[in-house]
Amino acid sequence: MTARAFASPDKGLEKASVDPQVLDWAQCLAAMPAARHLVESTTPKALRERLIALLCQGPGLVWANCLYLDGSGRWLGLDGSDAQFDCSDFGHPYAHVIRSGKSLSLSVRDARARLDCPAFQAQVAALDGQLRLQVRPLRAANGARTWLGALALVGESESVRALAHDEGLAALEALTCQLWHRLTQQQGERQRSQVLKDSLAKLNEGARRQALAERLAGDLLGGSAAMQLLRKQMVRAAETNLAVLVQGETGTGKDRVARAIHGASQRAQGPFMAINCAAIPETLLESELFGHEKGAFSGADQARDGLISQADGGTLFLDEIGDMPMALQAKLLRVLESGRYRPLGASEERRADLRLIAATHQPLRERIQEKRFRADLYYRLGQFPLQVPTLAERRDDIALLTDAFIADFCSREARPPMGITPAALRQLKARHYPGNVRELKNLIDYACAMTPSGGDIEAYALPGEQAPLGEALADGAPVVGEAALALTDDVIDLRQTLREVEAAIIRQRLQRFDGNRTQAAESLGLPKRTLAHKCRLLELDSK
Repeated sequence: MTARAFASPDKGLEKASVDPQVLDWAQCLAAMPAARHLVESTTPKALRERLIALLCQGPGLVWANCLYLDGSGRWLGLDGSDAQFDCSDFGHPYAHVIRSGKSLSLSVRDARARLDCPAFQAQVAALDGQLRLQVRPLRAANGARTWLGALALVGESESVRALAHDEGLAALEALTCQLWHRLTQQQGERQRSQVLKDSLAKLNEGARRQALAERLAGDLLGGSAAMQLLRKQMVRAAETNLAVLVQGETGTGKDRVARAIHGASQRAQGPFMAINCAAIPETLLESELFGHEKGAFSGADQARDGLISQADGGTLFLDEIGDMPMALQAKLLRVLESGRYRPLGASEERRADLRLIAATHQPLRERIQEKRFRADLYYRLGQFPLQVPTLAERRDDIALLTDAFIADFCSREARPPMGITPAALRQLKARHYPGNVRELKNLIDYACAMTPSGGDIEAYALPGEQAPLGEALADGAPVVGEAALALTDDVIDLRQTLREVEAAIIRQRLQRFDGNRTQAAESLGLPKRTLAHKCRLLELDSK
């Protein structure tokens, strides 16, 4: 191969400088019209592929490969292959070239005999042993002489030997190295730019979600870890159109979760239709959901749209889905799968674009085993399951919830602002809440009603726990004879029991006299100061 194999017919490379340090792109392009398409490469990989295609057009060459050095500088890779060559392994010729910085030329037969790298041997296994291999180092002509990779050429012996002095190949190689280095830098800049862009996008998305979660905190109070996690999950749910199954004990606020998800979703401007499946008779539930045509049944004097139709473009919330009759479950499943439904008495199906949120306190898996709930509907409803924590799992939120409920009561009842004493708050935090947040709200409403205007809620204003002895004493009922013995069967700590009895009696008397300690003390036959002292000892006041 001669310089004319890669040079232009006019003038050629005889007058072009081929020193890699001073090589100019314009000179290269003027000297090598056949290589101009290399400049059109947009990535280092595309450049290498075009270089190999161009080289294989030269006379005498039967095989060519361009290896690239990876980011670690330790491995040489090959486009389109999983093969990797360790630069410290001298069992292949590429390591010799990279380490020495000089070209290496030997016959294929010698390469097979002298080099034992399995990956390299696999490369040359099908080549004729009479052919010659030349490996050339590729380095960028910058101040640091950056390593790029290696060029491997196989061809007829005389042709390959001539390549060592071929000015056209030298110019082509220099141009390739300059383009390669430039494209690598550009690719690195693009990657860094993309990483920065992705990072900013994640930060913005994270900030957006955090702001949305904080907005949800206005509807779902609580700074506990359980509530923070729930709000984050709700934000994720709001970003999708997946069916949401909200599970949790009674009184945990499942309906508020459903409304908050709707309000945070892209359907927020659409309708939010809700129905309690346990509160409507089975004979009416189907009509409420699917609607009916005029004359569909006795009493259907006119056509009526059901909630599915009314929720088109918005959200349908089915509370207590665990109590839905089996026959309706099959029809609801069809709506979820196809978006189609048929009103009672209608001859044609209709379509509805809605997002379904269902809630239940029922153990649905158990109801599936009992054949009272469809498994296929359960899995379709549970595309995005949410578990609302009990109040016992978020006791740290009781103070915040209490303040909110007090403010709500005062607003509704046009009462002046009031607070709650530390003793009363301690009592609230120590209670058992089978009714969860709803029970807490009812307790606060009662205590607010029992507290004189302008005062703070004290411990005596709170209803007692549902213990038999406490109930009897708080109600003022006489406890004598066998009844008294029955009530004391569970006594373990007599001193603590007497303390609870005394506290229950004093609380009941304070409630009877609207917190007037003078009247309560007189009714118990105690000096007022003694009653005040007992209130402090029993934590029935703020001190």
